[in-house]
Amino acid sequence: MAKTTRATQFLDKAGVAYTTATYDYDPNAERIGLQAAEAIGEHPSRVLKTLMAELDGKPVCVVVPSDREVSMKKLASAFGGKSAAMMKPANAEKLTGFVVGGISPFGQKKQVPTAIEITAMDEALVYMNGGQRGLQVRLSPKDAIAALGAIAAPLVA
Repeated sequence: MAKTTRATQFLDKAGVAYTTATYDYDPNAERIGLQAAEAIGEHPSRVLKTLMAELDGKPVCVVVPSDREVSMKKLASAFGGKSAAMMKPANAEKLTGFVVGGISPFGQKKQVPTAIEITAMDEALVYMNGGQRGLQVRLSPKDAIAALGAIAAPLVA
């Protein structure tokens, strides 16, 4: 497995300190984020999943703890929009340049507005996808917000 991806290159260019963790990705896992948390031995609240959604028809990136679900109402509110819906997996792959299970908020082909669940800010370090299946990057959530120009907002149901 390559430990250099568009996501890690993005973090390097932004000067963000991070470490990587690899694990055996299970393509048949019911919930990919929970499988990643278990595989690396971390609490699911510290292993964040990256989801792609559409807000009033425009793409957005949403990062939430792997054991929580996104509230579409809260997502729309966070960006001052009217309605939000999950993006179809094929569209998410085309937009980000990553495959499902390996979508990272960092280094997407087209950077889109990003929101990170506010409770993640309570953690000193969190894990986010490193741009391929089976690769996580461990970093400060505050550094992630700064590098992405993201917002921290209540996003979970």
